[in-house]
Amino acid sequence: MKIVVLISGSGSNLQAILDHIESRKLNASVNAVISNIGDAYGLQRAQQAGILNRWIDHKKYSSREHFDQALIEEIDQHNPDLVVLAGFMRILTTGFVAHYQGRLINIHPSLLPRFRGLNTHQRVLDEGDAEHGASIHFVTPDLDGGPVILQARVKVQSTDSAETLAQKVQLEEHKIYPQVIEWFSENRLTLNGSSVSLNGAELPYSGCS
Repeated sequence: MKIVVLISGSGSNLQAILDHIESRKLNASVNAVISNIGDAYGLQRAQQAGILNRWIDHKKYSSREHFDQALIEEIDQHNPDLVVLAGFMRILTTGFVAHYQGRLINIHPSLLPRFRGLNTHQRVLDEGDAEHGASIHFVTPDLDGGPVILQARVKVQSTDSAETLAQKVQLEEHKIYPQVIEWFSENRLTLNGSSVSLNGAELPYSGCS
């Protein structure tokens, strides 16, 4: 299975995916890594792994639509089976999402539908939640609102800060993202409107809208 990964930052989830491929736990190949940030460390990770990497500067485009079209043109050169958002900090247009419907996934650092958007770790502390975590979902035009595929949970301790929570959640992200990609590569995942099926059985997570 061919994958294109979109990043904006350090690319730790990208590295987890590459590690699973390297250890033959995941039967896939990352054909390209694309970032909207030129000095994103994830591009260096890709380069070190011998993977094609591209920087498309969103600031050079007059609108989100123009940027997304340039992104589509770059992605489609690699003919991916799956497009993976791994810390890609851009709100995608409806046209972009529709172009990759059913083969575009994202990881979000919260137990969706709680805490969509940014600063999730501090918001969890502010609300006094006992649990936090990460969610992988199919992408829809509704920000962080697509149907959830898999979640990982961590306990929130009284001693936790936003930083320690981020570290705990990230460790879980590195486990569940390769797992979901493996399911997809084995044709075990199906997107059915606002729900997701695994091996023909609907998953217990509801859509986040």
